Amino acid sequence: MSRRKAIIIGAAGRDFHNFNTFFRDNEAYEVVAFTAAQIPDIEGRLYPPELAGPFYPEGIPIRGEEELPELIRRHGVDVCFFSYSDVPYSHVMRLAAVVQAAGASYMLLGPADTMLRSTKPVIAVGAVRTGCGKSQTSRRIIELLMARGLKVVAVRHPMPYGNLAAQKVQRFASLDDLQRHHCTIEEMEEYEPHIVRGNIIYAGVDYEAILRAAEADPAGCDVIVWDGGNNDFPFYRPDLMITVTDPHRAGHETSYYPGEVTLRLADVVILNKLDTAEPAKVDLLRRNIARLAPRATVIDAASPIRVDDPAVIRGKKVLCVEDGPTLTHGGMQLGAAVVAARKYGAESLVDPRPYLSGRLQETFRTYPGIGPLLPAMGYGEEQLRDLEATINATECDAVVIGTPIDLNRIIRINKPTTRVYYDLQEIGEPTLEQVIDTFTEKTKSS
Repeated sequence: MSRRKAIIIGAAGRDFHNFNTFFRDNEAYEVVAFTAAQIPDIEGRLYPPELAGPFYPEGIPIRGEEELPELIRRHGVDVCFFSYSDVPYSHVMRLAAVVQAAGASYMLLGPADTMLRSTKPVIAVGAVRTGCGKSQTSRRIIELLMARGLKVVAVRHPMPYGNLAAQKVQRFASLDDLQRHHCTIEEMEEYEPHIVRGNIIYAGVDYEAILRAAEADPAGCDVIVWDGGNNDFPFYRPDLMITVTDPHRAGHETSYYPGEVTLRLADVVILNKLDTAEPAKVDLLRRNIARLAPRATVIDAASPIRVDDPAVIRGKKVLCVEDGPTLTHGGMQLGAAVVAARKYGAESLVDPRPYLSGRLQETFRTYPGIGPLLPAMGYGEEQLRDLEATINATECDAVVIGTPIDLNRIIRINKPTTRVYYDLQEIGEPTLEQVIDTFTEKTKSS
C-alpha cells in the first residue's frame, strides 16, 4: 500500500507538533512539505532530519503558504492538514478552497490524535484569541499553586524561530538562559515573567520530549501548567482546562479557529478585562459562554494596569509600544500601553507610521488595521534594529512600553520611557483560588 502524500499547513508551532505526534512514525503518510504563514522568515528552512525521524533522512522542506497550489500539483499531494491558530473561519475555509481546487483533500487534526498524556496533573490555560490575558492568568495560577507548597513546571506553546534541532527541548530557569537560547522578543515576553517569579519553564519543538523532561525536572515537579499560545487547544491532555475570553472582541469566540474549540473544552472560563469593556459586549460574551460552555465555571476578572512613572505620560505626546502578536494576527487595536496613556492623562498618541524603519513597513502592509500603535516586533536582529530606529525617529515626548518585558534591556531608546504592568484580578466569586483549592484536593485524592 502506497503512502498518502501530505502537506502540513502551519506557522512554526502546531504544525510541528502535529507532525511529531501523528505523522513522524506513521507509515500511512509521507509529508512532502510544511507551508508557513504568520511568522517572518520561517519559509525556506528545513524541518531537520534529527527531528523528522527515520522516514525523512533529508528532513522536510518548509515553504511559503503562497506556494501551496504548486506544491500540491508538483508532488501529487493527496491531503493537506491545516495546523495553525488564531484565524477567522473564513480564512480556514478559503484555504480549503485553495487546496481542493488544486486537487487535494483538506483535514484538521483534533485532540485525540495530538494531545499527549502526562504522569503529572496538568492545568492548561488557553484563550479564544491572542491577547486575551493568558499570560497573567498563568502567572496567577502558578502563584496560587506555589503558595500551596507545590512545585510547578510551566510548559509554553512553541515559539521555535531559530535552530530547530537545537531547540528540541529548552529549559529556562534564569534570565541567562534567555541569552543562551538566543531568544527573540516574542520568546522573552513569554518566558521572562515565569523566570522572575521563580518557576521553571520549558519550550521547544518536540513536546513529547519536553513533557518527559518537565515531569523529571531536577528541581521537582508536582503540577504542569500548560501556558498556551494564540488561541490553540493544548498539546497535553488537561485535568483542568481554563479558557480566557475578551469582551473587547466579543463574538470572536464563535468565529475564530480554534478559539471556539478552547471555549467548548473549558472547565473554567475567565471573563477578563471587565474594567475596560463596554457593557453590551460583556453581555454578548456572557451569552456565548453560556451557550458554548454551559457547564463551565465562569470567573469575572480585570487586568488593572500600573506604570513605573505616571509623570512620563501626563500631559505628554506619547508613542505606545504594544505586544507584537496581539496587534498583528491578534487583531487588537488597543493594548496595555494605550490604556495606560489614557488613564494617566497623555495629551495625545503619536502615530509611528510616518517613521517606520525597514521591515516594520512590511508589518504594517501585512496588517493595515494596526493603526497608530507600534507592535514590538523582534523575531530577529534585523527587526530589533528596525524597532529601535523607528522608536528613536518618532517625534514624541515619551514612550509607553506595554510589552511584558522592558524593551530598554534589549534596545537603546533615546526618549523617556515608562513601563506598563498588568496582573489578573478576580472580581467577586467564584475565584481562581477556589478553583485551585478544588483541583489540588481532587488530585490528592486520586
